Amino acid sequence: MKISARFDGSIYGAIRSQRQVSRAVLAAAAAAAATTEYATVKLQFGLKPAASALTGGAGIRASRPKPGAGAPRFHAKLSRSPYSTIASRGGRRPLYPSCFASGPPCQRNWNHTSSVPAKLPSFSGLPASRGRSRKQLLRFVDHYDGVTVEEQLELLRDPYMRRYARPNVPELVVSDQPHHMAAPLPDEVQRSTPEDRAIVARLRTTVFSRLLRPYSAYDNDNIYDLYRTLPEPRVTFLSASLRHAFLAVLGATERKNPKAMLRYFAVVADIKKAGLSLTSVEWNTAMSFASRYVGKSSEAEAEAALHIWREMEHDAGIHGDEVTFNILFDVASKSGKFALAEMVYQEMITRGYQFNRYHHVSLIHYFGLKMDASGVRAAYKEMVDHGEIIDTVVLNCVISSFLRCGDEAAAEHVYSKMKDVDGRSKLIPHRNYTFNKMVSKVLMMFARVAKTRPEMRRVLQSTGMVSPDLVTYRILLNHYGVRLGQMGKVAQFLDEMKWFRVPVHGAIFLALFKGFARHGGGGNASDWSTNRLESIWEAFLSAYDGGADGLYISTWMAMWILRAFAKCTRSRTRVLAVYDDLKQRWEPDSHNDTFMLDFLHKLLVKNGLSVK
Repeated sequence: MKISARFDGSIYGAIRSQRQVSRAVLAAAAAAAATTEYATVKLQFGLKPAASALTGGAGIRASRPKPGAGAPRFHAKLSRSPYSTIASRGGRRPLYPSCFASGPPCQRNWNHTSSVPAKLPSFSGLPASRGRSRKQLLRFVDHYDGVTVEEQLELLRDPYMRRYARPNVPELVVSDQPHHMAAPLPDEVQRSTPEDRAIVARLRTTVFSRLLRPYSAYDNDNIYDLYRTLPEPRVTFLSASLRHAFLAVLGATERKNPKAMLRYFAVVADIKKAGLSLTSVEWNTAMSFASRYVGKSSEAEAEAALHIWREMEHDAGIHGDEVTFNILFDVASKSGKFALAEMVYQEMITRGYQFNRYHHVSLIHYFGLKMDASGVRAAYKEMVDHGEIIDTVVLNCVISSFLRCGDEAAAEHVYSKMKDVDGRSKLIPHRNYTFNKMVSKVLMMFARVAKTRPEMRRVLQSTGMVSPDLVTYRILLNHYGVRLGQMGKVAQFLDEMKWFRVPVHGAIFLALFKGFARHGGGGNASDWSTNRLESIWEAFLSAYDGGADGLYISTWMAMWILRAFAKCTRSRTRVLAVYDDLKQRWEPDSHNDTFMLDFLHKLLVKNGLSVK
């Protein structure tokens, strides 16, 4: 939205002021003499040498056992390639999922898998055309360490290359019983009274209006309350089309919070109680709610996602797809269960799923969580090589991963390239949740077209906007402001936000108040002085009163505002005055009101201020 000149000047003028780790991969393999000797030994024992033993063309690998065979028998092949034990030729993924476990492939796999050998995903080379070239895209990252994703993943799995054997685990069997997703048909729904039919008609109107216009007057709370007015069992009054549309509406929420999760799971429980089935999309949505309803995923969320996955495949007989494994990989990585993330990655390779845009971004984020800058570079390079469209979302993930690794120079290099390449963000309106989802789907479609029509790749690549956006500055401000306390960098980024016409969002104010709460004090001579805090506070009130988009007062925002003023002013009177200003604009419920009063009391005691 349009921001007044007073607010625009105050927020940007308020704070105006003044490892790269390179790992050795593997030593060079056997020389040509060793290869010849290996072939000679096989001839002496009456064995026919493999062609690769005479030519030195194949890597060390294990022959995959046939289904139903006994103990697997392995034969080694020596190669001259230093990377032959990890990456296959042609830039493709390994033939068998051995990038995490150093032992030879076997019939049984982690968790569960199909006994049928996976179809090998292949990525054909994409010749250059018009638009951004591969070389231009690779310049976003400062340099590369000459390693592949598979090499980095194997190194993380077994840093000392001791080649631990893979443990034997039972192979799980997935049911493939048929399910009728179209039941019940409109003429098969439960007979109802005229009042119930009127409720169903209203529900159908609101649900499909919400699908066509996501920002209509009907929100999910009203739609769910209308559904709750139906008598038990409620879901039997809905036809299959209305039931699936209803779940799609409840699943399309910008913020996955506990309330939205419980609302969705309540409808899923009604469906299961009625003996009806869920589609794979609905199972994936439930899995996403279970893993992302909190701000930071933990082991509990990872276990909940695995439980839903098992119920989906074993009880419902619906096989997971690419989206399923992306959700599992994401929650395993964010919860710190890196071994689980590696097993999910291996299962994707075993089932033959090709990586799409979401998988590549999750892999970049995974290496960032592991604090492996070389892995971040390798994952980004692989995404470019596979023909995916690079845009701001991808580069934001690269910046965040580099900052998490402590490689600030690499992150600033990516940011500077983003500023230099594209300035079209000044010409488009503010992006919301629906707009971003639509853009992601379009870019995935362009990537699929580019793989079938290589001559169009560079033209389609030019459609991806790479200029900084709100998320870019949120990442930078949280790192340089909240974590490092560098006010000079904060002022620079706020000025550049104004240049790229990025509207000030509530997340920006939250980062600023966090910075003052952690680095404030020291009088007006400090970079995080009381005067600057007062200027930021005035800008916040002006933006809130003006109805700025994405700016609202919550318990989280109020807590950091009060912490900032308690740290900088050391005045009980000023802290209470700020709390009164918040209460005038925010009406918390009884639970939140009690919580805030208790928090305010503890805050005053902690800072040595009087509570009377």
